[in-house]
Amino acid sequence: MNVFPLLAQSTTASDVNWVPAWLIALGFLFALIGFGYWTRAGVIARATTKEAVRQPLFFLLLIISGFVLLVNTFIPFFTLEADVKMLKECGLATLLISGLMLTVWTAGTSITNEIEGKTAMTLLSKPINRRQFVLGKYIGIMQSALWLLVPLAIIFGALIFYKVGHDQREMSETVSPWFEDAQVAGFTIKLPQSERMAVVTQVIPGVVLVFFEVAVLGAISVAVATRLPIVVNLVVCFAIFVIGNLTPMMVSQSELVIRNEAVTFVARLIATAVPSLDAFNVSAAVATETQVLPSYTGMALIYCVAYVTATILFAFILFEDRDLA
Repeated sequence: MNVFPLLAQSTTASDVNWVPAWLIALGFLFALIGFGYWTRAGVIARATTKEAVRQPLFFLLLIISGFVLLVNTFIPFFTLEADVKMLKECGLATLLISGLMLTVWTAGTSITNEIEGKTAMTLLSKPINRRQFVLGKYIGIMQSALWLLVPLAIIFGALIFYKVGHDQREMSETVSPWFEDAQVAGFTIKLPQSERMAVVTQVIPGVVLVFFEVAVLGAISVAVATRLPIVVNLVVCFAIFVIGNLTPMMVSQSELVIRNEAVTFVARLIATAVPSLDAFNVSAAVATETQVLPSYTGMALIYCVAYVTATILFAFILFEDRDLA
């Protein structure tokens, strides 16, 4: 059963109150700053973030993802005036893939390599316990994901802004994209400037949910990295990513088509253990210009925090008795 409220409704971004969401985002930013500078685990988090940002993979993902977004903007999709929809779907997929690659790879190189190279034992000889080590590593990895996703999201929004105006100029060259709304014969004409900003604003919840999905898989990657090498970590995270996006279909098919109690039980067990990543996928709603409701984003945040907390607690258990000598 889907515990999330209605995903979206046909409304504009101006009709939705986003003040609580911005306050939560601001509080999250201050919490990260406080954690990074006022806690012992924050020292590890800042070091992990610097290490992740300096590695060649970070710049490679930033350049390649930016190039893919740019190419998707200027190459026609031949979709009969639906190029903006395809650009939004491809852009969200690009942000998700780049974020996942950075978090999983950084977890493997930062945690597994430090354990195998005996560096973790040196860190834990200082006044830092194992739980602070794991928590600091996770926060540092997610901060590096933010450093990657924020500039890509800005580029993504700017390209959507340009693409909407370009398509509107192609359809009607008589309307300037820089005018405000005008009154013609008693009717208000919605000119492209406000429409372009509305389309960009409508994509923001999709970008936020992409970060939530990256956070969930990042926690799983950190837990796996405490015990298994990086190659196994990549395989496990890829398998969970695929299964997590298919769990709703698995449960529905087992209940409606197969109708076998054993199969239904296994499907529900997998859906309970594996995160329901399909809940974070709103690319279809974003592409069809349907506004994702703040209530849905809030429920996704609660689900993300709950699953990340459980996974990090499990990582504490896995790392507690790990031999570092």
